[in-house]
Amino acid sequence: MPMRIFSQRQATRPLSRQTAWGCLTSNLALPGMGSIVAGRVSGYGQLVLSILGMALTLIFGFRFCLWYVANFSRLRNDQTDPLALLGEMWVSLRWPLLGFAVFGCSALWALLTSLSIMREAQLEEANANLPPKLED
Repeated sequence: MPMRIFSQRQATRPLSRQTAWGCLTSNLALPGMGSIVAGRVSGYGQLVLSILGMALTLIFGFRFCLWYVANFSRLRNDQTDPLALLGEMWVSLRWPLLGFAVFGCSALWALLTSLSIMREAQLEEANANLPPKLED
């Protein structure tokens, strides 16, 4: 029997309301993790985007801090052109802001997925409380 390289995707199991709340809080802490726990494939994309956003923010934010320290006296000088300094600051600050935006997109995507998980758990709980249908 040949070995399978890829496992088949399991059907999403019905989640309790308590597990759905856990997935929501996990997605708030690190976007994508709660979606993965709930069995959603979209969680992997959310996780990659959130890690990418954090990496961009940390790396380029550190570079911006170094630029700020190196140019502190020039920034505080009243004789310099403020618009030229703003242009220089924008060049150094745009990559960390891109990291914020990427992380924000992943967090919004994870929040929408979490709300979908919560809605499904609520419907599943409501359907579980219904009596079984009688057949003729």
